[in-house]
Amino acid sequence: MKVPNSLKNVERDDAVIRTFEYDDGSVIAVDFGNAAADLEMDVLGSTAIIVADGDQFEFELPPEASDVSAKNGVLTITE
Repeated sequence: MKVPNSLKNVERDDAVIRTFEYDDGSVIAVDFGNAAADLEMDVLGSTAIIVADGDQFEFELPPEASDVSAKNGVLTITE
């Protein structure tokens, strides 16, 4: 699963994006940093809306995405 381009361009100095490939799928993890511990997320159709520390980000989910969750400032997209 590829990281969406609009997610790659998140303009936060403390954001870290990593992908993990497994035999049965893949995971994209986006750590928005300590300041975004109260990350809020909503999914409308195939669009994810993230609010982290007062900043809002929107991006199209990869078609392979089966689950999207947010906890402790980390957004996880699972295939």
